[in-house]
Amino acid sequence: MLMATMRGTSPAMNRPQSLRRARRASTLLALTLTTALVTPAVSQAESQTGSRTVSRATSAAATTQVVTWGASADRLDAAVAGRTHRLIIRTSAGGSALRIRLSNAFGEQPVTFGRAYVGVRASGAAVAAGTNRALTFGGAAAVTVPAGGSVYSDPLPGTVRAQADLAVSIYVQSAAGTATGHQMGRQTSYIAPAGNHAAAEAATAYTQTTGFRYYLDAVVADAPAGTGAVVALGDSITDGSNSTPDTNRRWPDLLSARLQATTGTTLKGVANEGISGNKVLTDGAGVSALKRLDRDVLSQRGLRTVILLEGVNDIKANPAPTAAQLITAYRQIIDRTRARGACVVGATVMPYEGWPEWNANGEAIRQEVNRFIRSGAFDAVVDFDAVIRNPAAPTKMLPAYDAGDHLHPNDAGMKLMADTVNLNSLRCSR
Repeated sequence: MLMATMRGTSPAMNRPQSLRRARRASTLLALTLTTALVTPAVSQAESQTGSRTVSRATSAAATTQVVTWGASADRLDAAVAGRTHRLIIRTSAGGSALRIRLSNAFGEQPVTFGRAYVGVRASGAAVAAGTNRALTFGGAAAVTVPAGGSVYSDPLPGTVRAQADLAVSIYVQSAAGTATGHQMGRQTSYIAPAGNHAAAEAATAYTQTTGFRYYLDAVVADAPAGTGAVVALGDSITDGSNSTPDTNRRWPDLLSARLQATTGTTLKGVANEGISGNKVLTDGAGVSALKRLDRDVLSQRGLRTVILLEGVNDIKANPAPTAAQLITAYRQIIDRTRARGACVVGATVMPYEGWPEWNANGEAIRQEVNRFIRSGAFDAVVDFDAVIRNPAAPTKMLPAYDAGDHLHPNDAGMKLMADTVNLNSLRCSR
């Protein structure tokens, strides 16, 4: 068992070539039978790119690590030992050498992960036959992550396709105190309440369902050199509140689909770092955007561009901050992100009249904040307010895009938001 440091990646263990070939044959069979999206590892000596064979050294030099999925960490309920979590995720960028990041950011005590597997999700909690494969951490099957820490797995040989539905299975061998994870997944995941069932393909042991995403906060893949990632930093609107569960209709998901279908962009990774109820300035639902920026956003591999859609929870609070206070915080996020070599796209705060906390003072703050966002301080702007507001009543959302609470967009509104993002604006030079 490996004791994890705060962050880091260790090289994968070398495996005998015969074993790799056997696993390759097994996985190819699974691909034929199940149209699985994880492809097998190649031999140690070479890998295939189209009809051209290139050396592993050349292949490694021609790739870059890019986040292909993300979910912001927060405090969950009590940590429970001796159970297995099967988390269902959808990748954005495709690539090879998949790694997962496990987080104990909000734990008061160490947590030991006794085993971790990843495979192609078939349906429910079931994994497609022949695709469930073991992950290691510094060559070890188990890893202990200290309180406040996180760890990356070793790279998994083989490739994963873009827009793949994966099942990440994590056996929590030892844990106490508070669990770390993401509260509002809008995606059903599964729990085997007793024992280590990470390697199981069948769903039999996974008798409980949950919307929480325990411990997993990022998935990374090696993509072609030059590939970059977009990180959406936001609140419940980015988190997908009121979008249809289990359908990947949050606006960052739909933006990801656009990016995968567009041949003229190297931006392929998308990480959704939204937290429902999150604020820019103060803690509450998750720590503030200012405090979590480094962990949730700037730490993401391959980061090229951040889309910032935060502020409505600050504005509708009582008492609300001033527009000047919010603008100062936006400038800090811009400066810190640019210091890491990434660009920042500012998204205007959308109308919310009809929500119980709306008032004229908050509306005035929203208008002043949006004037700043449109002023040129950001590298680019996506004007969600302009497209989703009702022209006849600009302080309200258009009914066609209103999920019913007058704050959160429905599926059609989520699609409109994703379609409104100018893909060229995401490729700013820094």
